Amino acid sequence: MSAQGGLAKGVLGTFESAIMGIAGTAPAFSVAVTTAAIVAAVGVLSVGSIFYCGLIMFGIMLAFFHLSKISPHAGAAYAWVGHVFGRKWGFFAGWGLLVASIFFMVSATIPAATSTLVLLAPDRVESTVWVTGTAAVWLTLVTIVVTKGIKHASYTQLMLTGVETAVVITLIAGAFVEYGGNPAHTPSLIWFSPFSFTPQLFATGALTAIFFYWGWDVTMNLSEETRAGATGQPHPASQGAFWAMVNLILFFIIMMIVVLIVLSDDEIAQANTNVLYAIANKLFPAPWSYLAVLSTILSTIGTIETQILQFSRSMYAMARDEMLHPRYSRIHPKWQTPWVATFVIWFLGVLLLFSSSYMPTVKSILESSILAIGFQICFYMSLAGFACAWHYRDKLTGGLYGAVSYVLWPLLAAAFMVFIALYSIPTFDPITTLLGIGGILVGFIPLLLGNWRQTGGARG
Repeated sequence: MSAQGGLAKGVLGTFESAIMGIAGTAPAFSVAVTTAAIVAAVGVLSVGSIFYCGLIMFGIMLAFFHLSKISPHAGAAYAWVGHVFGRKWGFFAGWGLLVASIFFMVSATIPAATSTLVLLAPDRVESTVWVTGTAAVWLTLVTIVVTKGIKHASYTQLMLTGVETAVVITLIAGAFVEYGGNPAHTPSLIWFSPFSFTPQLFATGALTAIFFYWGWDVTMNLSEETRAGATGQPHPASQGAFWAMVNLILFFIIMMIVVLIVLSDDEIAQANTNVLYAIANKLFPAPWSYLAVLSTILSTIGTIETQILQFSRSMYAMARDEMLHPRYSRIHPKWQTPWVATFVIWFLGVLLLFSSSYMPTVKSILESSILAIGFQICFYMSLAGFACAWHYRDKLTGGLYGAVSYVLWPLLAAAFMVFIALYSIPTFDPITTLLGIGGILVGFIPLLLGNWRQTGGARG
């Protein structure tokens, strides 16, 4: 246990939690970094993938929403899955998040770096050395802000999200005005039709689409630092997650339609991680088009911040319960942040960044990390969905709302995530398999070490 006290209490409210949830998915970043991959995989059915995965993720959000009633906990999925299914399952739910967050430091900081280089040194954008070096600088700066306290992180997030939202709304409005009557891809109901998908196509698109939504659950990891709600009302962290998810589903569907009506398939592929800039470049003259690059940078900084928060709070909670070494539960006496756990993700993120610089292209780094993260998201979130359905199984006989909200929707969402993950494994290349599956299996090492410590092996 930490000898330096706990996390800061009562800092965030419902509004701040919702902003954190939205920023956690990084709307502009998600569109910029993931669009080329999902369009390459499923084409115009990207819109349907985003919609159906939104429904799946909403079911997982309901699971977190209801499980949080057990108790607000910085460990979130780790704590609640452990409460329902036992400590080992809880450990792996937490471990899945930790590993995904570490790989995310690569897939998130690289778009921030490429966008920065577009503005400052365009000729260096395809250089993996320059990109990874710039990414490491961004990761370091954001880590400093997060370590200084949750208030600093919250204020920074409000500012970043506000500017990002203004730029993206401008892009959406401009796209419909300029290309609504002459789209690059003609809108069709086929984009949404479930009958357009084969199981393989759905799984491939869904694994990437899930990456769009990941990050909203940071609100739950910050629940110990959120003000208590009124008696009988949902916790503000849960309310923040709900409103974040509603906004995100609508935004991502609209934004994917915008991408398809403005850009051709070739333009999307060539844009790679700068899809928003490609859209802005067709809508507005320079230098106004560079505002899209700015929004990507701000969005990416925001999601790096929330992922560091999510990782550090999860690691802190697991160490506090001695599932990981207690050193990771140390709290800074002044800033009230888990500074050791924060340092861990910074160090591992920088290490992975410079290791990935040996891969041949920036694109290959991103594709491998995105698919691996998608697999790990399916793993830990499906555990939460199953835990909610099992914990509240008595609700099946308590009326339609209780049966659907507490049991059926979370259960179906969890089952879909398992299907997506298993169906996608045969499509992985060796690097993705190593990152996605190997990253989870490595968890047996700290789990066994934790058991050894708790049984007195370390003292013996």
